[in-house]
Amino acid sequence: LNDRGQVRYLRVEFAAAVRDFTAAIECQPGFEVPYYNRGLVRYRLEFDEAMKDFRKVLELNPQFEDAALSLKQAILDKEEKQKRGY
Repeated sequence: LNDRGQVRYLRVEFAAAVRDFTAAIECQPGFEVPYYNRGLVRYRLEFDEAMKDFRKVLELNPQFEDAALSLKQAILDKEEKQKRGY
């Protein structure tokens, strides 16, 4: 499911990718990678949901550096979007 989600993400099939990553999470809720991948998709759609996923990754694996960087970037981008009023 995680791999299929990756393929769908690369094909810009975001809704399908989110469904696959969510299904992967339901199958294995302690595996942080599908949360991270879903966060990457959600980053393109809605910052708050992406930040939830990145925080969950860091809860499961505090050493996941890409998740920490992605969380910081999502926070900065959300703030910038709010400053610009859109």
